[in-house]
Amino acid sequence: MKYLIYYFFISCILTKCQGFDFDNTRNSEINGSFENVDLSHLPIRWKIGSIGNKNYFYSIDSTEAKDGHNSLFIKSIGEVTGSFGVVTYVIPQTYKGHQIQLKGYIKTKNVTNGFAGLWLRIDGKNNPVAFDNMQDQHLTGTNDWKEYVINLPYDDTKARSIVLGGILVGSGQMWLDDLRLFIDSIPIGKVEKKILKLPNAEIDTVFNHHSGIDTISLNSQLVSNLALTCKVWGFLKYHHPAVAQGNFNMDAELFKILPEVLKSKNNQEFSFAIENWLDHFGVPQQRNYTLSKKGETDQHPSYGGILDCKAFSVNLRKKLNYILENRNSGSNYYVAMETNVGNPNFENELPYSEMLYPDPGFRLLSLFRYWNIIQYFYPYKKTIGVDWDNQLQQFIPLILKSHSATDYDVNILALISSIHDTHAKIWSSLPALEKLRGTRALPFQAKFIEGQLTITGYYFDTLKIKNTLRIGDVINSIDGQKVNDLIKKYLPYTAASNYPTQLRDLPSTYLLRTNKTSLSLEVSKNKKLTTFAVNTIDRSKFNFANDYSYNPNASEYKKTEKNIGYLFAGKYKNDDLPKIKSAFSGTIGLIVDMRCYPSDFMPFTFGSYIKSGYSAFVKFSTGNIDHPGLFTIGEPFGMSGAAEYPGKVVVLVNELTQSQAEYSVMAFQSSPNVIVIGSTTAGADGNVSKITLPGRVETMISGIGIFYPDGTPTQRVGVKINQIVRPTIEGVKQGRDELLEMAEDIIRGKK
Repeated sequence: MKYLIYYFFISCILTKCQGFDFDNTRNSEINGSFENVDLSHLPIRWKIGSIGNKNYFYSIDSTEAKDGHNSLFIKSIGEVTGSFGVVTYVIPQTYKGHQIQLKGYIKTKNVTNGFAGLWLRIDGKNNPVAFDNMQDQHLTGTNDWKEYVINLPYDDTKARSIVLGGILVGSGQMWLDDLRLFIDSIPIGKVEKKILKLPNAEIDTVFNHHSGIDTISLNSQLVSNLALTCKVWGFLKYHHPAVAQGNFNMDAELFKILPEVLKSKNNQEFSFAIENWLDHFGVPQQRNYTLSKKGETDQHPSYGGILDCKAFSVNLRKKLNYILENRNSGSNYYVAMETNVGNPNFENELPYSEMLYPDPGFRLLSLFRYWNIIQYFYPYKKTIGVDWDNQLQQFIPLILKSHSATDYDVNILALISSIHDTHAKIWSSLPALEKLRGTRALPFQAKFIEGQLTITGYYFDTLKIKNTLRIGDVINSIDGQKVNDLIKKYLPYTAASNYPTQLRDLPSTYLLRTNKTSLSLEVSKNKKLTTFAVNTIDRSKFNFANDYSYNPNASEYKKTEKNIGYLFAGKYKNDDLPKIKSAFSGTIGLIVDMRCYPSDFMPFTFGSYIKSGYSAFVKFSTGNIDHPGLFTIGEPFGMSGAAEYPGKVVVLVNELTQSQAEYSVMAFQSSPNVIVIGSTTAGADGNVSKITLPGRVETMISGIGIFYPDGTPTQRVGVKINQIVRPTIEGVKQGRDELLEMAEDIIRGKK
């Protein structure tokens, strides 16, 4: 879940550099002691607060200071659940160097339900390239002045600006003072600036605000031509050497060819227009291409039929095949593979974040960009479950006929959801989409238990709600609509790898949300149907963190009365492993609760503790920039363990077990003393790759393929489970954790 907090934080403090006149000739380069204030008695050159957030008070405090006369004071006001106060300083400049360090003093008072910290972000051309906000340092409660430090790598080939400040998450008070910034241990004011040479792809900004296309009248021929244009555009983007070098802004190139495509009356005119456009990129140098490929082939490249397309002239087909045979080798401006991991990075895609409702040209750009990323760099394209070519034909009319920001957001969400990847949600907050889903929600939690929408908890300790709706009650309909009908309605817009995970997300994303102040519920209580009118609450007052953990109140680790160790991965820290080993010494067995997202990376730390000997537990498939669309599987990868824990280990999983949690389970179960029980996991394994689309759409994909050593996939199907165990409605009513009970029985030899 850490990446969720990261993206939430980034989206809430998108900061433009205009208006900040950074003066590095003064001793106090960033006004980090807050001695220089404006007429409002706020620090000069600092941005105070975030847009729309009035839950925090900011001021200069001349009674509390670590350095000089002033400090910067932040205080929460009223109910601030899920909110934060932030102060920001932007340096729109690149410097020569490799490491950056932010130092500063913090004092806190009664910080609860969150944390206080410094924060530092290095922004690249379009996206952050490094970030830390001290969340992992857990600065809470009341603390006197103390110096804190953030260290980050600084890549002067990617960095475009430096953004820093202080943050208070949740309730309480904090003071900031004496903030200092260093690159390679040199104060920022004395560091040599770096002048970047921009590629042509960044210099061509003619179409950055409008595609020049206001209307498109569709017919079947034009849909076909647009689909072929999409495929040729993506083919050139990832294969032509001149494009790979950054010599062309491919977004702009699309807007240059689209008018010609729109006015083409037949295949001959269309083919002629595409060929002339293709010639504009130049003829690649002929080369003897030898494919460097290691491992078995998992996915073969596909070009959408453009290499032998009958609508294209013979000459155009020859040119396309020539480009394939003499394609780019090495780096590509539009995609890179992350070092030591292999998932794709699309950092040079322009976000066009000022567009809430893109024009027709930009709407096509969104579709074309996303379609080609999946076509060439998605490791699970063969498991999507639909013909990806047909998806292009289907979505061209939908995207173009989006007559509002809401229509556009919904159709883009449907496109993203169609690849069936739990990582592939829309992670950014889109106003139109949020309003459609609803700004209010019912005050209780509900999950699908035994296929029925069942009340499982409460967001608010409201006696009236608890007396009306009890845990274990089943909701049959909401505002007159049967729950089963609502499931069918919203499934196409629920991005998840499998049906259990879609059911996991449906209640909080759609079913329990509304814009109404109350909803009518038909509820089954002990098999008797009763209708209730239930008031809703503004969603900004909710704390939804508990939705992503089965047992959020659990301690990190404990020894039960039955002499069984219990570890909750959602609070586990590697630093605590020595204490955990001591606490679990002499226990008859160990339960590892993975019904959450781990708080630390566990496979090679805790995994080694419970594992005996060496064995492989995973194989990876990765893409290839030299041959886009090709995915190969490498040799199995494993780890060793010293058999420190001799007892039986039972791992609990369900639909909340996702991504890093699934990978951790794979590592654990490679040991013969480990048993996995529960139900289908989220089926979204592998490091994520971020994708940005016009209209402030930020999404992700699983960027590498994850398989068991025997080739068994994890994407969509989840991890291997030794024994299926699911909660029951009766168990929910009784407050029982049936998976935990089963785990105890297995360890004690009763099952």
